Amino acid sequence: MARSKGLSFYKRRKKISSALLHEIFSWIFGVLVAGFIAVVGVYFFGMTTNVVGLSMEDTLYNGQTILVDRFVYILSAPKLGNVVVFLPNGNENSHYYVKRVVGVPGDKILISDGILYVNNEPSKLVSEKILDPGIAANEFTLGSGEYFCMGDNANNSEDSRSANIGPVKEKNIIGKAWFHFKGEGTGIGRIK
Repeated sequence: MARSKGLSFYKRRKKISSALLHEIFSWIFGVLVAGFIAVVGVYFFGMTTNVVGLSMEDTLYNGQTILVDRFVYILSAPKLGNVVVFLPNGNENSHYYVKRVVGVPGDKILISDGILYVNNEPSKLVSEKILDPGIAANEFTLGSGEYFCMGDNANNSEDSRSANIGPVKEKNIIGKAWFHFKGEGTGIGRIK
């Protein structure tokens, strides 16, 4: 007798192989671990802040968002030419200052006739004539863990020349300005 081709409730169920399940869970686990590491890395080692004012033009602009590497100065000290983020005198109520390191511990600093001298040599990091020498009108030597920081737009910058800021202590430096966001939808760029 021939079997009819009607409804049958005895069809075989398709089995999902254990190898396929293992592969799917491996991918999910890998994505979750990578996401966790990225979030922890950014939270502990990086942060974002905004540039306040015109002091870093033409490198950075008012309101521009920057990514700060907080980890780099745990391993090494700030270097000449680095753009750093700091709280002036450790003041937690102040906004973050973004300036360039133009003098490192042990350097002799003097601003005379509008020129920044570091160890009696004109600095290549400040090209414009400085109108207000501030505390650097008289030569002084940076102590251990002290950095002289100035804005790239020196004549529109409140920086280490100001008596209320002075040389920046290493303990007050939050990190190195790492990347800047170029603008709406235009990407990011490395800070030099």
